[in-house]
Amino acid sequence: MTGGGTSEEPAAPLPPPSIGGESVEAPRHRREDDDPRPDDAQTDIEIAENGGPAPRAGAAASVVGSAEPLAVTTVDDTPPVSGAGSIALGTPPNKVRIGDRVFHGLAAGSGGFIVILIGLVAAFLLVKAIPSIADDKSNFLFSRTWDVDGAALRFGILDMLWVTVIISLVAMVIAVPIAIGIALFITQYAPRRLAKPVAYIVDLLAAIPSIIYGIWGIIVLAPKLEPVQRVLYHLGGFHLFKDENVSLGTIFNGGVVLAIMILPIVTAIGRDVFQRTPTQNIEAAWALGATRWEMIRLAVLPYGRPGLISGSMLGLGRALGETIAVMLILSKRGNGSPFSFSIFNGGETFASKIANNAAEFNDPKRTGAFIAAGLVLFVLTFAVNAAARSVVSRRKEFS
Repeated sequence: MTGGGTSEEPAAPLPPPSIGGESVEAPRHRREDDDPRPDDAQTDIEIAENGGPAPRAGAAASVVGSAEPLAVTTVDDTPPVSGAGSIALGTPPNKVRIGDRVFHGLAAGSGGFIVILIGLVAAFLLVKAIPSIADDKSNFLFSRTWDVDGAALRFGILDMLWVTVIISLVAMVIAVPIAIGIALFITQYAPRRLAKPVAYIVDLLAAIPSIIYGIWGIIVLAPKLEPVQRVLYHLGGFHLFKDENVSLGTIFNGGVVLAIMILPIVTAIGRDVFQRTPTQNIEAAWALGATRWEMIRLAVLPYGRPGLISGSMLGLGRALGETIAVMLILSKRGNGSPFSFSIFNGGETFASKIANNAAEFNDPKRTGAFIAAGLVLFVLTFAVNAAARSVVSRRKEFS
């Protein structure tokens, strides 16, 4: 009752505040003099959410919260944000943005282009080589004769196959142990101020052109290797070290130069995989009281073995296809010279044979004979790289 004699009805209580449909008002604590619960299944929190009476004065304070865990939800009547990156907010469902389509198309096109390119190269080699192989009067795989100047073609790849494989294996035997040692030194032994310059110098070897390696190998390196060859002559019983009276331009000379050329590839991959060794593996070896070498043998080398194998195979692929350096270093043998397993003999690889006779590619049949040799080299290199990929795929860390 006011001074004017009029009465006002009490205002209706406001509903409790809520966020996202959930009340933020403290749940009401029951007391003995409170009203009974309207229903056994209804809690104090539900009473507060339905606009029930507020807690009585003097009631114990309680933590403000909700019976349900707070969750991020979206409001149905809120319009989507235009241009947002999320499909749920900016892009309608079942619709891909134009940028995603363009990027997906470019990525898929790039991968498909490489596959198509390799297929076209293989098809070209087959189309050009098959007619010459069909007209070959000798055994293409096992003959050592190479005579494509006459009317009848007589050519085989046995000599070239042996020289290509053995010179690459000599390079691998020399390069891989040195590369592993350099990679371990850079990652496990050398201080940081020394490791970076050493890694940079090793990587710089890959930037030297092949023709520089070839000229340096035949003029400077080959004469220095003659004493080593004379020492290896005395290893009796090994046909690989038989003296063939060839002092310069031997397979051994070419293998040493190829080892220097593939050293950066194997070293770079070995250094990368050694640096990726999990820290817990190394710390576990230290905790067991291992020495540095034991830690490397038990933790670093087993983890990096797949990477080392793949790096070695990639280096082998580079050695198989090297052309200019090998062409400048190796001395050519006569067409009727006897076959020899010795690495102290001359010869020609697939690549150097093709390069040495590139000026004679004026007749389709004669050219097809050299393309057939290139086809064998293509298959050999492809098989080596496929084997490297299969080794890498065994460990997800390197795939």
